[in-house]
Amino acid sequence: MTSPADDIVNWATFGETRSVLGEAFVRVLGYFREDGIKSVATIEQAMRERDSAKLVLPAHTLKGESWQFGAERLAALAEEIEVAARHYVELRQGPEELVEKVVQLRPLFEATLTALENEASPLVERRAQFGARTMGQSQFGRL
Repeated sequence: MTSPADDIVNWATFGETRSVLGEAFVRVLGYFREDGIKSVATIEQAMRERDSAKLVLPAHTLKGESWQFGAERLAALAEEIEVAARHYVELRQGPEELVEKVVQLRPLFEATLTALENEASPLVERRAQFGARTMGQSQFGRL
């Protein structure tokens, strides 16, 4: 059975990153949280200021960090914002056409972060190990 988080995170990529980073994984995920919060806020502020140039760097940062954790929907949305903002900079045009995408950004970031942090929780590993047994194989009373 799939969960809503399966639609926003590529768990194979997440697992590869977790494996590669090892003990540093939780720390780096914390950086993703901090950077993501700042990036989303900066993108929203740039949108309020109607400044295409100020959208580019935070969208680029969010895109790259999202890909790293398998947050493919978030990365794709950030990439759409980045590419369009670069185009608007070249045209010397405001980013008004990006309003809908920017409005989608915060809820998607929050949902993605929740999914990533829930999966990164040590309780997830314990639960997965505990749930590995089938119902008919009771281990009650064994050490």
